[in-house]
Amino acid sequence: MSDISVTEGTIPFTFDGETYQTWYKLHGTLSSSHPPLVVLHGGPGLSHDYLAPLADLAHRTPPTPVLFYDQLGSARSTHLPSKPRAFWTLDLFVAELANVLAHFDIAGAFDLLGHSWGAVLGAEFVVRRQPAGLRHLVLANGLANSQIRNEARKKLLLKLPEDARRTIVAHEEAGTTTEQVYKDALRVFYATFACTLDPPPPELIYSITQGEDESGGGVSFLENDWDIIDRLHLINVPTLLINGENDYMTDDVQAPFFKGIPKVKWVKFAKSSHVPHWEERERYMNEVSSFLEL
Repeated sequence: MSDISVTEGTIPFTFDGETYQTWYKLHGTLSSSHPPLVVLHGGPGLSHDYLAPLADLAHRTPPTPVLFYDQLGSARSTHLPSKPRAFWTLDLFVAELANVLAHFDIAGAFDLLGHSWGAVLGAEFVVRRQPAGLRHLVLANGLANSQIRNEARKKLLLKLPEDARRTIVAHEEAGTTTEQVYKDALRVFYATFACTLDPPPPELIYSITQGEDESGGGVSFLENDWDIIDRLHLINVPTLLINGENDYMTDDVQAPFFKGIPKVKWVKFAKSSHVPHWEERERYMNEVSSFLEL
């Protein structure tokens, strides 16, 4: 790969009268002729690290500057363990994204990629803010409706070994999801439907483990109540929809995006689960790069 500049720093972010710090990492330079790709990680409460392969795009010709940031409450950004669950709202995360764009003065021309929860954030940002400078939107392995996602997960649990399935269901019904036996069973689910690589990439392990105790991971609206289906027609930019053959964000979960967004292309990765940017890295970068050139 060619040598590119990598810049790290923090951005002041003021919300409801309090100022926090959002940490970022920029691969490439914003003086590039190609608009930057802003990347939204999953969780909430994970970090940008597990999306590191997307920096490959900054080494291509033409190079795409790639801007990562750790969302408030996670990794290198301000931690707020004392904040109640009610603090962690879509309003907060949408405002933080807008602040990142304003800080770098890129709101006039940029692309946006959100993975998993990041796809939720990206879709909400576009619907709410109608950003005039957004050129392309990538919704990777995300969801448009919590209930559809929950039903898909129930079906996937039936494909697990019986002991793992019973353990997961029993502990979730009892509310004892902090017990190690539950976590062990959940690893079986994730090894099947979240990351099929063995061992998993260390960047993915870091993002998950650092996020286990973060308040930002306690967002409640995603569990049962979130729904953007009736607003998807407001996404008025070319959109790339991504999922994997063995993704826990199944085809049923993706279908509302495909039906509701006016200009959308759906790419499914046959050898992947929830992280095709790792599992089929080269093809993934080819697909995203080609889409951003449209």
